[in-house]
Amino acid sequence: MDVLSFRTPGLGDQTYLLIHEGRGVLVDPQRDIGRFLDAAAERDVELRFVLETHLHNDYVSGAGQAALRTGAELVMPAAAAPAYRHTPAFHLEDIDGGGGLTLRPVHTPGHTPEHTSYLVLIDGAPVALFSGGSLLVASAGRPDLLGPERARSLARLQHLSLRRLAALPPGTALYPTHGEGSFCTATGAGRLTSTIGTELTDNPLLAIDDPDEFADTLLAAPMPIPAFYRHMGPANTLGVPPMPPTGVPELSEPAGQVVDLRPRQVQAEGMLPGSYGIEMDDDFGSWTGWLLPRGEPITLVAEPGQEIDEAVTQLAQIGLDTVRGVVRDLGEHATQTYRLADLDGFVRLLREPGAQFLDVRMPAEWEQVRLPGAVERFLPDLFAQGLPATLDPERPVLVACASGRRAAIAAAYLAREGYRPIALDGAGVPDVAATLDKLN
Repeated sequence: MDVLSFRTPGLGDQTYLLIHEGRGVLVDPQRDIGRFLDAAAERDVELRFVLETHLHNDYVSGAGQAALRTGAELVMPAAAAPAYRHTPAFHLEDIDGGGGLTLRPVHTPGHTPEHTSYLVLIDGAPVALFSGGSLLVASAGRPDLLGPERARSLARLQHLSLRRLAALPPGTALYPTHGEGSFCTATGAGRLTSTIGTELTDNPLLAIDDPDEFADTLLAAPMPIPAFYRHMGPANTLGVPPMPPTGVPELSEPAGQVVDLRPRQVQAEGMLPGSYGIEMDDDFGSWTGWLLPRGEPITLVAEPGQEIDEAVTQLAQIGLDTVRGVVRDLGEHATQTYRLADLDGFVRLLREPGAQFLDVRMPAEWEQVRLPGAVERFLPDLFAQGLPATLDPERPVLVACASGRRAAIAAAYLAREGYRPIALDGAGVPDVAATLDKLN
């Protein structure tokens, strides 16, 4: 048996392809299924099954389309009841994969009510577990994505599910779907796969015997929920069309919402008025889906020669299929500007009398390091709630996050609203705090 892992860094998720004696099992595939099917074809693997552990809240699934394209059997949790053809997976009702391969569904509610993990047996011996959003590396899947009303109930179910999985043989390999970087995980451990034995030793959640204490721990400091998540579950329940083409036409004039994905240093020198500045990176799709109004046409702004296939793919992974094209020459229209500052320059400006400082990190980060006098507003709340009234548009606004990524996005937003932003580039609030401590 061999297991290939496909990482989607911007969403913090992994898809797996299990290969046994020429037969393939695809687990929790993202929408861009070409990379998985190509890997199977390169290895002369016949895809027999496509497994879904749950109705995903963080991305649009490619499971249905993968099954249609290959003739593989689509297996989903029985309680998911999606509106398309599939084989329901019932708790402990084994699925024969042939050649000594058995797939054993294990009902593990908690992340979602229908959540099902899949234990892999070879010749009757358990060897691997695909745990989806149940037992994760040093963590567990979040129970609050379906709303605060159900969060505690699901958290208690998650406690029972983790204990059920922890009873498997210690040598069983653990392959979770959610991991570091995913907003579906309660914490991040930095590792992507594990074993049951390692989790028994290292996962702090498995040391909690009381289900209420477990629920308290999971729900104590909830992470924000990206705005696009609420659209993923319904899409995956009703069915998802194939991936749109990643090649889009070049436009002379933008249409709809304009997203500038050029490097932040280029954006700072000039953007189209009213555009969003979201530099291309692994999380480009996530930030775009979180911050933009959904359903409107999107025009990308890129540099001459800059590849945009990955940008279109990331947007399609969360169901944004409305990219109309790309503009590569802004000409004299690039009049929206902001400034970037390195750490030393930023600290000098911050120490000037009357300096305005906006911290766009998430609340959990504020609790770790805070700067006196900072105006705190998490980046997505900046877009949803508007700019704090205490900020004066007539004076520069210093903006920082943890690395410069979110600060640059915020600076572009401030610029489009008529403010004079200066974003900290290549450093973050903890660096600023450490520098100030040395100077004081």
